[in-house]
This record gives sequence, C-alpha cells and structure tokens, in this order.
Amino acid sequence: MIEVYIDGASAGNPGPSGAGVFIKGHGSAEKYSIPLGLMSNHEAEYYALIKALEICIKNNYRTVSFRTDSELVSRAVEKEFAKNKSFAPLLEKALRLANELDLFFIKWIPSNDNKTADELARLAIRKNK
Repeated sequence: MIEVYIDGASAGNPGPSGAGVFIKGHGSAEKYSIPLGLMSNHEAEYYALIKALEICIKNNYRTVSFRTDSELVSRAVEKEFAKNKSFAPLLEKALRLANELDLFFIKWIPSNDNKTADELARLAIRKNK
C-alpha cells in the first residue's frame, strides 16, 4: 500500500499558497512542492488532496492511504459532504479522482506527524512569490 502525506499552506488568508505531497511505500520516496497561486489555507488543503490524487492516478498507484493534518478535509472526504458550500466543487473533484483508485483511505494525523508535507507546502509558497 502506498502512503501519501499531504499538506496545504497559505501565507495570508488568502495569500500565496502551496501544496506539499510526500509519497512512500513503493521502495522509494517522492516529494512534490506545488505552487497554487492566491487562495485560502482551506482551499490549499483541498488542492493538496486533488494534486496528490492526480499524481497517484498518473503513476498508477491503485491502493493508497492518505494522511492529512487537515480535519476539515479528512472529515469532508469521510462524510462526502463539505459544510462550506464554496468547498463543495473541490470535494466533488477529489471524490471523483478517489473513485478512480482501487482502494482509497484518508486519515487525520497530528501536524507533528506531517512535517515533510508541511515543509514541501511552505517551499511551494516561496516558489510562488
């Protein structure tokens, strides 16, 4: 099973944002630092999920377990419902992508356990400026 750690970050709310994706479990580790443009921190968290799902699909990773320190995103995915209507299109896109995988899990983890993805997201913000 592939483990995927994701994080979104924003310098300001809204502000320059980035996504960090750290993938391990197939004999090596992959790191992605993706500039996202201007958006809120919550939007960046959703985009981190979407970008990571796109990477998994492109690389044909079929069984994946995602880890995020965003309770907002993990709850929304588990319930398949975004309380804030402005996030509904992002959640719908993420769920569509997740359905392309054979097996998809998402789990909330504490920020301390997500440091690599956080560092990658912050690096993407610096690339953005």
